[in-house]
Amino acid sequence: MTGVDVLLLALGVVAVGAGVLVVSTRHLVRAGLYLVVCLGALAGMFLVLTAELVTWVQVLIYVGAVVVLLLFAVMLTRAPIGASDDLDRPGWPAALIGGGVGLGLAALLVDAYRWTTVELPEAGTAERIGEQVFGAWVLPFELLSVLLLAALVGAIVLSRPDIGRRPPESHPPTDSVDGERRAAR
Repeated sequence: MTGVDVLLLALGVVAVGAGVLVVSTRHLVRAGLYLVVCLGALAGMFLVLTAELVTWVQVLIYVGAVVVLLLFAVMLTRAPIGASDDLDRPGWPAALIGGGVGLGLAALLVDAYRWTTVELPEAGTAERIGEQVFGAWVLPFELLSVLLLAALVGAIVLSRPDIGRRPPESHPPTDSVDGERRAAR
């Protein structure tokens, strides 16, 4: 085992452990922070595999934008931040289904490749990927950013009960001086 293998294994353990904590914690904000750790470990794995562009995309898009948007949405909609009693469900059905799916995927992977090597195509460059993203895919990229902005504005509107309501009707004056001032206007 080389040092790269040990580092990949350690980052994999961190990612899986943080992923388990994401789905097992009863605190919503902590789940978001564990998700940051999980996605950061995945970015570290990409970095070890010398995929620097994918590493920075992972950090900037997923860790920097999606998780921050998730935490802002939770905070702006005034969702319960602490432990929730309605999340207390038995975990054994989910563990059984998840374990079965994991074993099925592992068996499928072993059956498909049987320890053979796979020839990889020539690696792309950041220049070619940039040309594709900002050339052919610029419209979907911009539409996605507008969609995320609309989701954030929607969360703000939902969290503020005073937006969209009519102002209360004006009350009659309480004293004669105030009534004379209003009549003079």
